[in-house]
Amino acid sequence: MTPEISVVVPVCNEAENVGPLATEIAQALAGREFEILFVDDGSTDATAAAALASRDAGILQLRLLRHSFRSGQSAAVWTGVRHARAPWIATLDGDGQNDPADIPKLVLGRGDALLVMGNRTSRRDTWMRRLQSRIANGVRGALLGDGTPDTGCGIKLMHRETFLDLPRFDHMHRFLPALFQRAGAPVVSVPVNHRPRQRGESKYGLLDRLWVGIVDIFGVMWLKRRFKPGLAVREE
Repeated sequence: MTPEISVVVPVCNEAENVGPLATEIAQALAGREFEILFVDDGSTDATAAAALASRDAGILQLRLLRHSFRSGQSAAVWTGVRHARAPWIATLDGDGQNDPADIPKLVLGRGDALLVMGNRTSRRDTWMRRLQSRIANGVRGALLGDGTPDTGCGIKLMHRETFLDLPRFDHMHRFLPALFQRAGAPVVSVPVNHRPRQRGESKYGLLDRLWVGIVDIFGVMWLKRRFKPGLAVREE
């Protein structure tokens, strides 16, 4: 049976988080047809073994995809979406800070939108990470005009076919609202819970979150200027 929703979770060296996260996702989606795809992006720890252990423990909807070398979060998300079977994709960060219980809330808040972004209205991070995100969101919002308060939020719901039609590039996961809008797809934001990291270590620093992204912002601006959505085609 085709699942109603596929949950894609990119992970890299998150062995301690995979098991608890898989359990929470299964609990949040109990009563629905779903699948969970963990995409192991070149982990050097026991992340893959932890995912398989969760499946062996009874979460039969769990699938594990493995990159042969580390390729980045955007590549891991794209791999998961490409291999997913459901028409709708939910994504979560692998660090456990996104709350799987919010996935049904995203589904309910979808309306006609093809991308539902989580909005972490109460961040549970260090003051430095909150400052970094505030600056990054401000810069992106000012330059791209995507009207999305929290473009960096890892929990989101999106239409699979639309996502796979988007231009693919490294760090694209940070610009999905602008890319969906470029394709003429409606985007909405829904408030979601945010939790402190309990296990493992963050893989990102200030350079990753801000300065590297500046180059990508100008690339997305270039893409937006050179595309006209909504072209009607009639076959005769």
